[in-house]
Amino acid sequence: MDIAISPTRPDADTLVLAMPKGTPDRLPVAASATLVAGAAAARFTGEVGTTFESFADEGGKVLRIVLLGTGTGNDADLERAGGALTARLLTSGATHAAVEFVGGASGAGAARLALGALLRGWRIDTYRTRQPEKAKPTLTTVTIVSADAGAAWERHAAVAAGVALTRELVSEPANIIYPESFVERCQHLAELGVKISVLDRPAMEALGMGALLGVAQGSARDARLLALEWDGTDGAVETPLVLVGKGVTFDTGGISIKPAAGMEDMKWDMGGAGAVAGAIKALAGRKAKAHVVGICGLVENMPDGNAQRPGDIVTSMSGQTIEVINTDAEGRLVLCDALTWAQKNYKPDTVVDLATLTGAILVSLGDQYAGLFSNDDGLSDDLTAAGKTAGEPLWRFPLSDAYNKLIDSPIADMKNIGGRYAGSITAAQFIKRFIDDGVKWAHLDIAGMVWSDKPGATFDKGATGYGVRLLDQFVADKFER
Repeated sequence: MDIAISPTRPDADTLVLAMPKGTPDRLPVAASATLVAGAAAARFTGEVGTTFESFADEGGKVLRIVLLGTGTGNDADLERAGGALTARLLTSGATHAAVEFVGGASGAGAARLALGALLRGWRIDTYRTRQPEKAKPTLTTVTIVSADAGAAWERHAAVAAGVALTRELVSEPANIIYPESFVERCQHLAELGVKISVLDRPAMEALGMGALLGVAQGSARDARLLALEWDGTDGAVETPLVLVGKGVTFDTGGISIKPAAGMEDMKWDMGGAGAVAGAIKALAGRKAKAHVVGICGLVENMPDGNAQRPGDIVTSMSGQTIEVINTDAEGRLVLCDALTWAQKNYKPDTVVDLATLTGAILVSLGDQYAGLFSNDDGLSDDLTAAGKTAGEPLWRFPLSDAYNKLIDSPIADMKNIGGRYAGSITAAQFIKRFIDDGVKWAHLDIAGMVWSDKPGATFDKGATGYGVRLLDQFVADKFER
């Protein structure tokens, strides 16, 4: 589905009248009185995301008319309204919808509605060979009638493209997306000015990445470490913000194998890496004046005869040793080596990692918030604020030495799991051991947010693209020049 911006209404088969909360008394169409009466009868009052649909004769042409509630008219409501528009019309038979704003709207507001419409329209039909005709998308274009939405829309379009990349990576099955093909899917970012670097297994072996490679050793698919560097400052900012994503392209649990029921969902255990790749695409697409490096630790966790065993001890790139108690606590093993490599190579002041790390975070927060852990109050506050603005909320959890003791090992420097209780916290405490002194660090446990079993305001069932807008907003707030 495409978004167009036009100062005048185009010739479209559907007219959408976006209007704030309140009972309309007149509308900019010939059948205004009839539509107003019909809306009143249907109890449509402009509540955000609500719709009333009818038809009217305009100049001898029958138009589908949709009244679309925008609530208070703030950015969040406009975005939600845009999503509702697409949900209503995507498979309705309408092909081109023109959106006019009753009472007017700022260019920024109009662009925000367009963003919601575009995000809600994303879907993956790649593997559908049989589909009922009425289930197929018909809506190809949404035109936003606005004289000054163009500039704001350019930025939103770039972010939407980043979200789309993340959703694509997360949605693809594990026989299609694995470490090497993940890297290939990101190669187009070079066309946007992104510098791409890749480490293969021999390179990681030479660096001593025993923790990451230990996870990968049970798979026929070799691991990769992918670095995506965007410098929109032309070298003026030497020290980049570093983003690190867990990229377990499929997680069986390894020898500590997961139950069969629901294991198919583990294709999205690379949602952190997917979010990092999408964020870099968003930043590069809108030419953000910031220096940001995204690093994706990419592995597949499988249980073959060469797989890592419970009780094995591995040596991380940092030199710290880890007793592997549970091979299904693999994400932290991937992250620790990726974080060490990132800090050695880029010397960042600030590092943010994202990972679908623990089931425990779902027990705590469900699918409403991602978990936030940080060694710096200011960084925590900045990320929380960015999440609120972007509509991707975070909730902070504690860190302390009391929890840290739960992962001490009697025969190695640490264990990779701390036991039944405080599972998300002990996972964060594990990662914290690999953060250099003086580095501001935050860990985002996004296990409850990257996939949804029901539609949301701006996404259908499936991959949500969570993390891209949060990171983009964080960069815009704190790192752009």
